[in-house]
Amino acid sequence: MQRTVSAHLEFDVSGTCDVILAVAVAAGTPILSETMSLTSNGRQYTAVELFDRHGARLHRFTGTAGAFELHYHAVVAGIRPVDPADTLDLLHYLRPSRFAESDQLRSTARQLFGSLSGQGLVDAVTSYVFTTLSYVPGASGPGDSAVTTLESKRGVCRDYAHLVIALLRACDVPARMASAYAPGLKPMDFHALAEAWVDGAWQVVDATRLAPRQSLVRIATGRDASDVAFLTNHFAGLTLTRVEVGAVADVLPRDDHAAPVFLA
Repeated sequence: MQRTVSAHLEFDVSGTCDVILAVAVAAGTPILSETMSLTSNGRQYTAVELFDRHGARLHRFTGTAGAFELHYHAVVAGIRPVDPADTLDLLHYLRPSRFAESDQLRSTARQLFGSLSGQGLVDAVTSYVFTTLSYVPGASGPGDSAVTTLESKRGVCRDYAHLVIALLRACDVPARMASAYAPGLKPMDFHALAEAWVDGAWQVVDATRLAPRQSLVRIATGRDASDVAFLTNHFAGLTLTRVEVGAVADVLPRDDHAAPVFLA
């Protein structure tokens, strides 16, 4: 399957600012072509490429006050090989994190899913979050977590993923978040989803069911949204003024939501 992905960001910086972007497809992805352009007031900036523990390609640069524009485009063919390092952090992904407070949801999770394990548990958690939450763009804020999402019963993809992750960790299943380009997603945006460690592999868990899991292209991986944000900044203010994301596949597969899928 061939997929074409893109991101166009515009943002204003108030002063000398350290900016880190996570928009490039993950290291190891079979890329046919790729371009990245970062400009401000006619000046071309070159970002330093860094790699995190799971192969996310971070691009870091120091910008001065002004308006910046980023264009990223890649054509991907095939799937990314599984990274052996992905099996080393299981304890890391059993612990509570900032947006996935599994310790606070342990009692709820055990009451709902205490008799289940393995694939049956993952399927039950996914179905529960899908049927319990309503997908409402703009309904949640950057500080909302799994606990607040369960209380409000609405949110967007990151909120669905956080609740899935917290409930699975509360049932002693390692779970983590991934950001991805998602052909078929409507409305189009960067997509967030969960992964659960089941039968010796990381399985995609997307309780939104808004895009076929087989078409996803991994960007970054981490504990929760704090680890996979597409843009972070330090030392000066930054205002994001435009975000456009594109993702298309030559063949858009049908996802029956029952069979396990593994995000390369």
